[in-house]
Formats: sequence, structure tokens, C-alpha cells
Amino acid sequence: MIFDMPDTTTALVSKSLVSIREEGGTVALGRVLTLVISTAPGLEEDAISAANEASREHPMRVIVLSIPRESTHITNRLDAEIRVGGDAGASEVIVLRAYGDVGSDERGLVNGLLLPDTPVVAWWPNDAPPVVSQSALGNMAQCRITDSAGSSNPMGRLNELSQTYAPGDADFAWTRITPWRTQLAAVLDQPPHDPITGVSVSMSANSPSGRLLAAWLALRLGVAVSIELTHHVPDDGSIHRVALTRADGDIVLTRRNEKVARLEQPGQPTHDVSLSRRSLRDCLAEELRRLDPDVVYGDVVTHGLTLVPKD
Repeated sequence: MIFDMPDTTTALVSKSLVSIREEGGTVALGRVLTLVISTAPGLEEDAISAANEASREHPMRVIVLSIPRESTHITNRLDAEIRVGGDAGASEVIVLRAYGDVGSDERGLVNGLLLPDTPVVAWWPNDAPPVVSQSALGNMAQCRITDSAGSSNPMGRLNELSQTYAPGDADFAWTRITPWRTQLAAVLDQPPHDPITGVSVSMSANSPSGRLLAAWLALRLGVAVSIELTHHVPDDGSIHRVALTRADGDIVLTRRNEKVARLEQPGQPTHDVSLSRRSLRDCLAEELRRLDPDVVYGDVVTHGLTLVPKD
């Protein structure tokens, strides 16, 4: 159910939430956090859909702040939507579309709508402030999620993150490589335990996830990592192949399609393993399971990236 509130205020939105809950029997108890999504007009629905799906694991209040990038000559105005029931998954969704000077105070817009005594998570699905921890929304959040792959300049954004990282920062480019990290770690746990002497990562030219995977391997294995850019394939930000070199031969993990990769190991038969591409819902749900700082990501983005070639 969607309730439209054109030309309104956040105080009226808050009162309407209470009325909807009392009249419709909507349950607010059990919400474990507030998720604040900062995006631009026309880009809201994918993020809302991912939040609705993730809310079945993490019941929450979702506040979507949609502000035009260019506000010149736009009349000061706040339009709102309240979504509950089937239109909000296991959450309640508040969409705030702020125009003109109304959008200049992001913290003021969302402050009165936060759930009391629960964590606040801020998420920028597309472009984010240069230093998210010092931004208006980032200052009030325990966890700050960006997506360098979704920004207008993915590699430039990744470089910014490496320079501005603060505990509590997270990035979906890192979350997407969890299956790769899990599979590679499982392979290295099996005998023989000969040392890895070199690593090669093949990826699309514009893949922040590929850079982070290479940085993680360089940091954890203490070896040189080379990067091969696959310009001949669509630049979809994908990781295509990882090769780990040791004395008895190479361990090679190659993506075959959206769900499967092929694993080749010396002295063992080649076989396929599960390696599904992660959806926005998967990434969001994983980050919401851990609201404390991700120490491994912090080490990789601040130190590991300096160990891999940039070109």
C-alpha cells in the first residue's frame, strides 16, 4: 500500500506513519535498524526493491532521500510516499523527494524519522560524497555503504575510498567478491600446502571488485599480483579468471557463466564449482549482518591496493 503526500513536511510524514500504523494495524515492533538510502530521481526503485528483499532477514525502516543533482530554478518542495505492506516487504519505506533549498539539509530531513535506539545505516547506491564518513548522512550512521561499481567513475571512486577510509565504511565492490574469496580460501586449505609464488587476476578494465580481489590476495599471500585487463570482452566490471602459481603448477579458477566457475588444479580432475554473481539484495543483506567495522576490508582498501598495479 502506498500513501502519497505531495508538498508536505517531515513532521506530517511522522504523524501519518503513526496514523497508518494505528488504523491499519501495521506492526512497527521488531524493526532492528534504520536504512537511509541517498539517491537521485529515477534511480530509487532498484534500491528500494533490494531493501525490501533484504528486510525479510533484517526488518527495518527504510528512508529514501531523492534529491536532484541540479536544483537550480526548482521550487522549494518536499513530496513524500509512505509504503507499507506488500509494497515494503518486511519494512516500512518512506520516500522523500526534496527540491530546491529543501534538499540542502539532508540530516534535518531524515532525523525526525529515524527509529529510536537502533543503528543507522547509510547507503549510496550510485555516486556518493567524496568523504562519506564526514558527510551529513555519514556522520549519523554506524555503517556507511557505497558502491564504487555503481558510480559514474568506478576506478576513481575506488581510489577515493582508499584515501578516505574510516572504520564503518563498506563498499559493495568488496561484498561482491565474497564467493571468490571463499572458493580460493577453500582451495588453499587443501593439501599440498606448497607456498604460492605468484598470482594473476584477469578482469574487465573497469572492475573495482577485481582490484580489491587482487589487493586481498597480495596482502594475504605476500606475493606479487599481476592484473590482466580483458579489453576484448564487454566492460561489465567482471572478474574472469584467477591463477595461483606454485611449484607443482597453477591453480586456476575461471568464470564460465553467471553461476558457475571451472576449477583446475595440478594432479586433480577439472570440475565446476558454484560461483554466482551477487545481487544488490545479497550484498545489502550481507552488510546488514555485520554493522561493526570490517577490519579485513579496511586493510585491503588502505594497504592492499598499494600492492597491485593501477594500469
